[in-house]
Amino acid sequence: MRKNVTLVLSGGGARGIAHIGVIEEFVSRGYTINSIAGTSMGALVGGVYAVGRLNEFKEWAYTMDKQNALKLIDLSFGGQGLVKGNKVLKAMKTFIPDVNIENLGIKYTATAFDLAHNNEVVFDRGSLYDAIRASIAIPTVFTPVISGSQVLVDGGVSNNIPINNAIRTRRDLLVAVYVNADIPLYKPYLPKAERERQHSVYVQKIAELKQSLFKTDRRDQIRKYNYFNLINSAFVSMSNHLATNIIKNNPPDLLIEISRKSCGLFDFYKAEELVEIGRYATKRTLDSSKH
Repeated sequence: MRKNVTLVLSGGGARGIAHIGVIEEFVSRGYTINSIAGTSMGALVGGVYAVGRLNEFKEWAYTMDKQNALKLIDLSFGGQGLVKGNKVLKAMKTFIPDVNIENLGIKYTATAFDLAHNNEVVFDRGSLYDAIRASIAIPTVFTPVISGSQVLVDGGVSNNIPINNAIRTRRDLLVAVYVNADIPLYKPYLPKAERERQHSVYVQKIAELKQSLFKTDRRDQIRKYNYFNLINSAFVSMSNHLATNIIKNNPPDLLIEISRKSCGLFDFYKAEELVEIGRYATKRTLDSSKH
């Protein structure tokens, strides 16, 4: 049985929090994660794990269910994108120290895309923070990262599940985690009281989002918000189509699939449930596998 794992983590907004549960399940079963390749949220979670801060990151994410997760999303309807990103980036710096990728204890790559030169950019050295910042720059959401002549955005533009960018290790098990799968939603059973609590929180957050979006200039806000949804849906559809082909052409040893129905792009306040969904999907895959 191969116990060394090379892990490929896809992007998917808040759904990427499920990667935490995936990692924890592998570690709890005695696997050693020697290498991680990630795009967008996969790059973020993988990077936090690589610097040994995954548990702190998870605990912080859980607090968003008790506070107001939307306060982290500093909305802006200017030309730079829907989210200014200042609060998200400030939070990132809490968990990502000033360290170079080549000095990490495991192999690591983050994938971004250069709009100026129309090519994929793979970070395997240099600042971990800068690599993650570029990889999570979702078009129409976060502002791009300007680096010299490069204009860097989310790697999901070209490669949302970067299997080909993974640095393989000796006698490893190549595991890809895709959090945008077109499959039914599988998740652990929750007691009725917990289901009702989560539903209540969801209703409250949606109401707060609507209020914050449309508190002024309602017609203009609605128009821009609908435009954002249209552009974002097109980006997600293209990204998912490309990811499906990547998986087909570069099949991993194990593919862990998590339904795209698990949550919306910005549903970070569902962190606790998403971690368990990731853990549950990993258990199902490993229990039915010969690896």
